[in-house]
Amino acid sequence: MTAPQADLTVERPLVTDGAALWRIAKDSRSLDLNSSYSYLLWCRDFADTSAVARGADGEPIGFVTGYSRPDRPDTLLVWQVAVDTAQRGRGIAARLLDGLTARVAAERPLTAVETTITPGNTASERLFTSYATRHGATVERSVLFEAGEFPDGPHDPEVLYRIGPLTPTSH
Repeated sequence: MTAPQADLTVERPLVTDGAALWRIAKDSRSLDLNSSYSYLLWCRDFADTSAVARGADGEPIGFVTGYSRPDRPDTLLVWQVAVDTAQRGRGIAARLLDGLTARVAAERPLTAVETTITPGNTASERLFTSYATRHGATVERSVLFEAGEFPDGPHDPEVLYRIGPLTPTSH
């Protein structure tokens, strides 16, 4: 891994970041790409539970989108994490995830992080298991959506990773 960037900032996304988030997701070639409109809405409506990484020039080079679960407001569900292709291997995704959860925990109770990962996505598996290790939490895995539940053709199952318990000092 290359040394982390000292000139990197992690902050709430702005609506004007929506286009860059869509481009980063599109260029990832691994994420399910949502409409460009959804990234604009995400930056407006879920900015408090999302984060953008900016390089020295202030432009987005990575992002994490998430939301607090309505039935479990102390759980942050991480929807997508992506880093610009040219910036990978520098620990940016981990910094985004750590920065986001620290900010959310400072604003409201946070006891768990959830995400879904398709089997074989080793980069995401490593990101979230290393997050759990850094924060002294356990990881519970269970299939959230079976492959056959997706109406739009072949899709791998989505495995739910539930990371917790998080304590106020572990974020």
